[in-house]
Amino acid sequence: MALQDVCKWQAPDTQETSPHLPQAGGWAVPRGWDPQAFLQTHGPRLAHGTTTLAFRFRHGVIAAADTRSSCGNYVACPASRKVIPVHQHLLGTTSGTSADCVTWYRVLQRELRLRALREGQLPSVAGAAKLLSVMMSRYRGLDLCVATALCGWDRSGPALFYVYSDGTCLQGDIFSVGSGSPYAYGVLDGGYRYDMSTQEAYALARRAVAHATRRDAYSGGSVDLFHVRETGWEYVSCHDAWVLYSELQKLPGPEKEQEEEATPDRAGGGREPSVGLAPGDLKVPTERL
Repeated sequence: MALQDVCKWQAPDTQETSPHLPQAGGWAVPRGWDPQAFLQTHGPRLAHGTTTLAFRFRHGVIAAADTRSSCGNYVACPASRKVIPVHQHLLGTTSGTSADCVTWYRVLQRELRLRALREGQLPSVAGAAKLLSVMMSRYRGLDLCVATALCGWDRSGPALFYVYSDGTCLQGDIFSVGSGSPYAYGVLDGGYRYDMSTQEAYALARRAVAHATRRDAYSGGSVDLFHVRETGWEYVSCHDAWVLYSELQKLPGPEKEQEEEATPDRAGGGREPSVGLAPGDLKVPTERL
């Protein structure tokens, strides 16, 4: 049954101005303009940001991100999903232009599926990262903005790669991408250990994203947490970023405990001698007349 018969819809007049975007072949730049220069000069300049992170440890790979999608000073969506599954053992964080990230992850899913049908097995995480970087490098300079961390588990164990739209492909243990990444790195660098337990890894990822959403205006909403294991990826939790930050502020910090332990006991009338020295060993040298 046609759409016109169901809801009495009438096709718009093709002679009038259409509110829809033109087809792929309808895009054109003015004569004499280079496409790259035209986009840089007349393209929209809307500020956007995010906080995504991923780190590798002995029990797999942790991926976490906030859920706020911003467009300038406007919050476009407070509950967007910035961690996209590719297949059962591979997912990736997204940072940059939302449309570009979603489009290229669809392309990656299609290419990996085709290679699995040809070769009988899925490519490794390194192979998927290299494939994505090569495909996006062809569009270098055309205002494509995709920054992603591919998290997966293959035959070699847990793996983590950073891929950027200019063709950059890096392997590492910790990556944080987005406008809130400097704040997230400050938490990760102080608490990351490769041999940490699963619950410690969960707490570290939540704390890093929560503190970043506190300081970065373009990050917020909720904190999504994923865990890639040998059996596949798992969606662990989703917590409100403000509630999570408020709960973290109530906990006693390790810095405060260290300061209390290092504070000298002034009730005894002075500082205690250094460790390893007896009170009689502290002698003040006198000048020889």
